[in-house]
Amino acid sequence: MNSERSYTYVVLRYVHDVVTGEFVNAGVLMFSPKKSYLKIKTRSSIGRIRHIFPDLDRSAFLISMRSVERAARKVSDQMKREGSLFPRFTTASDVARSIVITDDSSLQWSAISGGVSSDFEKSFVRLYSRLVTRYDAMLPNRRSDEDIWRPVRVMLEQHAVPVEFSEKTIVGRTDEISFKRAWKNGHWHAYEPLSFDLADAEGIKDKARRWRGHLEAVHEGTSEDLKLNFIVGAPQSAELIPAYQNAIKILGDASFRPSIYEEIDIPRLVSSIEDEAREHLANRAAIPGRN
Repeated sequence: MNSERSYTYVVLRYVHDVVTGEFVNAGVLMFSPKKSYLKIKTRSSIGRIRHIFPDLDRSAFLISMRSVERAARKVSDQMKREGSLFPRFTTASDVARSIVITDDSSLQWSAISGGVSSDFEKSFVRLYSRLVTRYDAMLPNRRSDEDIWRPVRVMLEQHAVPVEFSEKTIVGRTDEISFKRAWKNGHWHAYEPLSFDLADAEGIKDKARRWRGHLEAVHEGTSEDLKLNFIVGAPQSAELIPAYQNAIKILGDASFRPSIYEEIDIPRLVSSIEDEAREHLANRAAIPGRN
């Protein structure tokens, strides 16, 4: 007699920045209505997330993980009281949405997947290990967006480039986006560092796609003349370079037609900023009454 039973599962994702869409898997929820089986496990430490998102609020993250698990236990207890004859939930996705609603928050659920098993506990352990903690021990110290910007900042300081960056918000018809490093010289120049030093190819391409989609949404209806510059950092793994190159192509065709600078191009970028900044100062000095 075949003792295998079907189950479905979803992965809990922590999205650090809803604009870029960068995420890491933070937990797994597995469910089988016929066996009244519901199990969830979330991260009890930040593990590799610290390397990917150095500015992560550890305490807030772990509190949110415990909150999700408490909510899941309440649902599990309620299902046990109700029995399995007429289950309220049919899939893991149904259960998950009752615990964490689908919105633009930092906790989001993956698409639903499933399988069959004669031992749910063993299957759950394998899923959690493969989807959540698999790379914890071997993950290199990945670079953040700020790490990509640091050599630009250092070189600007070394060259004493007379430019002061400020935050500039571009407002479109339905969306807006803020750039932390911008300055105006006839029109606005903005500089955005993007680290593609991520764990997998899909994450790399997805980050580029999200930026492109956001730029398109802002570009519609704006009257701003923006010169956008992306400074991009490559992944450490040679296997991910094709995905990185594809991400550059995705960004290059985005709205505002951004210029793309790889790390080897940083000296050329700094030289360009320096030339424009000194020309801007010279033009200001040539106008009577301006200093």
